[in-house]
Amino acid sequence: MAIDAGTGPLYCGRTRRVWGPVLGKRNRSGSWNVPFRRVVLIACCIVFLVLAAAEYSPVTVRAGEGFQPVSPEELKMTTEPLAPGAPAIILYRQVDRDDNGRTSHEDNYVRIKILTEEGRKYADVEIPFTRGSNDVVHVRARTIRPDGSVADFDGKVFEKTIVKARGLKYLAKTFTLPDVQVGGIIECSYTYDFKEFALYDSHWILSQELFTKAAKFSLKPYSGSLENPFLVRWSWQSLPAGTGQPQQSAADRIVRLEAHNIPAFQTEDFMPPENELKARVDFTYSDEPYNPDVDKFWKQVGKKLNGQVESFVGKKKAMEEAVAQIVSPSDPPEVKLRKIYDRVQQLRNTSYEVEKTEQEEKRAKEKPPSNVEEVWKRGYASGNELTWLYLGLVRAAGFEAYGVFVSDRSNYFFSRQTMDRNKLDANVVLVKVNGKDAYFDPGAAFTPFGLLEWSETGVTGLRLDKDGGTWITSTLPKSSESRIERDAKLSLSDTGDLQGKVTVTFTGLEGMYRRVDERHNDDTERKKYLEDQVREYIPVGSELELTNQPDWKSSSQPLVAEFNVKIPGWVSSAGRRALLPVGIFSATEKHIFEHANRVHPIYFEFPFEKLDNVTIDLPLGWQVQSLPQPQNQDGHIVTYDLKAEKDASSLHLMRKVTVDFLLIEPKYYPALRNFFQVVRTGDEEQIVLQPGTASASN
Repeated sequence: MAIDAGTGPLYCGRTRRVWGPVLGKRNRSGSWNVPFRRVVLIACCIVFLVLAAAEYSPVTVRAGEGFQPVSPEELKMTTEPLAPGAPAIILYRQVDRDDNGRTSHEDNYVRIKILTEEGRKYADVEIPFTRGSNDVVHVRARTIRPDGSVADFDGKVFEKTIVKARGLKYLAKTFTLPDVQVGGIIECSYTYDFKEFALYDSHWILSQELFTKAAKFSLKPYSGSLENPFLVRWSWQSLPAGTGQPQQSAADRIVRLEAHNIPAFQTEDFMPPENELKARVDFTYSDEPYNPDVDKFWKQVGKKLNGQVESFVGKKKAMEEAVAQIVSPSDPPEVKLRKIYDRVQQLRNTSYEVEKTEQEEKRAKEKPPSNVEEVWKRGYASGNELTWLYLGLVRAAGFEAYGVFVSDRSNYFFSRQTMDRNKLDANVVLVKVNGKDAYFDPGAAFTPFGLLEWSETGVTGLRLDKDGGTWITSTLPKSSESRIERDAKLSLSDTGDLQGKVTVTFTGLEGMYRRVDERHNDDTERKKYLEDQVREYIPVGSELELTNQPDWKSSSQPLVAEFNVKIPGWVSSAGRRALLPVGIFSATEKHIFEHANRVHPIYFEFPFEKLDNVTIDLPLGWQVQSLPQPQNQDGHIVTYDLKAEKDASSLHLMRKVTVDFLLIEPKYYPALRNFFQVVRTGDEEQIVLQPGTASASN
């Protein structure tokens, strides 16, 4: 049972410090130095709560209190009509958040009914957390057998790193419940304790991996002080049918919501961020009066943000002196921009360092820089502060440049209508170059010049100015700017094995995100990381070893990895002939979009290309009898090219797959699925060979 942190924040990737004077996010003491990081809500199945009555009316339970009695109806249940075939269902779930006191805390409680043998997997529990930002305490759990007897969990709770797709890692408290049986029930409760004096936005994530019979949520919002009061607003999306709106009690100010029969969330490959699609309620804190007019609200926000940014970057003389050390007056404009970009990226970026503990941060007692001159003198800063340094430097070099706040799309898609300025959670620089807008973000480590971090591309942003700003959409890179190139020089043996060298080159965003993923790992871990990635491309059972030392530090150069590879039995015998499939690196496309139906939109993080250039030397005496016809499938936003050629003693295979879109609606899924079926068919085409004196075998 992987626990989805329904309201608790988790962070990965570029864990920036967005300093208060720019985002205006104060802590309770009124100071401006509260860390604010990007939220990553790990999607799985969150903690659940007790159900006592036969009608499944929820009983309010707080984590740390005793578990409630199990009803006979719960024990007798064998199926759920509203979730036919489900391996398990959530009988009851409760999340209670309190943002008052020295620390915010959130109690979670759950009760799950195991319906099939597959459902027993929910005995394995993962509770994600972020060291330094929150912790998991007061973990309690038990198993209720089908006969009503109870097995309390009295084992050890472990802490480990969980690795997900594309190198995503997060910390989790893990344990396994005892004696979980089909027909039984499991319960779990725990509490999130958040960092002292840190005020985080809260979220109720209703949709879970399992069907939820009943759920109950509450939030006791922080009110601030008379001198510095806080207001809380909330918005919601996709609430289940029959669910009322969240309501705040006038007596105790607690916001509450009850929901029933929440459908299980369906996970699909290549879909938008899960929390963008799930039923949810989002809460926003503000220390400013609420303005119901959307345009007026953002004008006020834009003016305030612009004043704060201009105050931070407005050290013209210091920046002119600094830029004189970086560029020459005779440099062309793009050369100047690149030199300044490279110089800023050479500075120490604290956003990508290993997180300090709260105690270490207190001991450091270092105030954040108050302006770009301090950043330059120190030689290090957070990613956001380095990006603003770039703004100050390019202006000093004579460019027209603007600060821009954009919305990171890795966890949700921005909507102006929600009027949540904290959703503009990343900063970039817009520079006018030859009459065109160019975007830069040197504070995003390992991001090549001319590109943005993938989650900042193709998103809404507010370009700041004294009048309140202008809405823009950041550029989306072309597929050719982010490539995986696989160049192979292989030899075919008489027994049908392929062996040789493969060079894989990751350019653009493909190289950037891998460098970010592995920035804290040693050479051994990085070697395994790359080998595991390349194994995904080639047939199961292949032998692979990294042979070079890739450049993990550069953002200007591609990430190049060289391998020794052996693919046993790639050529099969067919009577007196031998058959060689052309799709040597096509494993990742073999199972893409296999399902006939689609629920969610199709979403790729960024456009990309895969290019294969393979040379195969044939054994002495072998001849090529036939080659497959060239493939040239142009779906406009997706393309596929495949070509096989021969000469006297070798084969040359060229393959290219291009995905040049970000998001398309489900109604276009059949056409996209058909395209990838064509890709699979083309990759399965075979070259017919005539062996010499030896015969190929499986």
